[in-house]
Amino acid sequence: MTTHTPRTPGPAPAPGATRPRHLGIGIGWRPEIADTVEALPGLDWVEVVAENLCGHRDHLPDSLRRLLDRGVTAVPHGVGLGLGGAERPDPGRLALLAERVELLGAPLVTEHIAFVRAGGGPTASAPLEAGHLLPVPRTRDALRVLCENVRIAQDSLPVPLAVENIAALVNWPGEEMTEGRFLAELVERTGVRLLIDVANLHTNHVNRGEEPARALDELPVEAIAYVHVAGGVERDGVWHDTHAHPVTRPVLDVLAELRSRVAPPGVLLERDDDFPPGGELAREIEEIRAVVGATGTEGPALPLPAAVAPAADAARERVAHAQTALLSALVADAPLPEGFDARRVGVQRRALADKRAATVARTAPELPGILGAAYRPLFLGYAAGRPMRAGYRRDALDFAAHLLAVREPAEPGARRALHLWWQERAGARPPRRATRLVRAARAALAAR
Repeated sequence: MTTHTPRTPGPAPAPGATRPRHLGIGIGWRPEIADTVEALPGLDWVEVVAENLCGHRDHLPDSLRRLLDRGVTAVPHGVGLGLGGAERPDPGRLALLAERVELLGAPLVTEHIAFVRAGGGPTASAPLEAGHLLPVPRTRDALRVLCENVRIAQDSLPVPLAVENIAALVNWPGEEMTEGRFLAELVERTGVRLLIDVANLHTNHVNRGEEPARALDELPVEAIAYVHVAGGVERDGVWHDTHAHPVTRPVLDVLAELRSRVAPPGVLLERDDDFPPGGELAREIEEIRAVVGATGTEGPALPLPAAVAPAADAARERVAHAQTALLSALVADAPLPEGFDARRVGVQRRALADKRAATVARTAPELPGILGAAYRPLFLGYAAGRPMRAGYRRDALDFAAHLLAVREPAEPGARRALHLWWQERAGARPPRRATRLVRAARAALAAR
């Protein structure tokens, strides 16, 4: 296991200690609404999911390139780094994130306070992928690990880093800090900026009983780089942070609470699915603008943090075992760790499976086309107890290989179409771990 040598403060400010740039009012750029985003009046900036970009300007979507050419700021927003995970950040992922910064000419880069994978390493278990942002326990161990991971990322990125609070459905047992205190200590130890999602504060109020006003009172609002605003929906007493519904009044009320304490340098509307007409998005942006008024021009410089000692291997190991146990219960049908609410974990488990099915359908739209109405029940049956072992493209191939191995779909024409789809994408030499499924699939086809 590699170790990180802590940075020694010098006369030049660390990336996390610079002043946040004024951004204004923006929206999340998505390919599905690219033309709409270009046409929005008074748009100051956009945020782009970093992992969805290719690494060369010539490969940028035309719409995004036109926005950059007319001077609209673009900020890359990472979703796969897993800064809250037990392992140190992957150098390859950090290098790709730095490339996206250079590609967009971005003034800062953002990621999440979350873990997205577990297992492997000291747990002596198979690596697991969540396909989702999961909450870290607010404990001293988890804070030490997060602080070191953030400083490693800061040292690897060419611009300041800001990290986002996430929404959660479950509470970790034995937590030692509130969310506001956890964020405050993170900023104090690392100088990192904050991306505060007010929709996530509202989500955690409904799902975990946490008061947004208390979190805002405890966190250092002067560290805010910008703010996310997004929609969601409540079902059976659980708030789902969908990014596919209009922004609700309670979320705008949390934004007003934040605005009463600070004028954030930027505010951004997030929408990831079920996109409304452009006029509706424009109205939501105007609602946000009415709550915020003028955004801040430039935030204050934070004090340069002291050097962070590396997290002890024992702390990383404890965090690794805890996160692996939870993720195994969520995606691998393992027993529920002690202290968790079984109903809440069940809701999270179903939400992860639903998201996985929906994302695979978007990643490989041919599959629901071939399988029709059977796609969703077949995928959920496949996913039960079968964790994702890589990204969603690999998951789509594994799903198709599984269906062929069990002679699904039943209709021969659909099965032939599925086999053709799989064969065109799997290549002549499928991954070694999938060989058994591949051979079974071929044998099943040969026996028709």
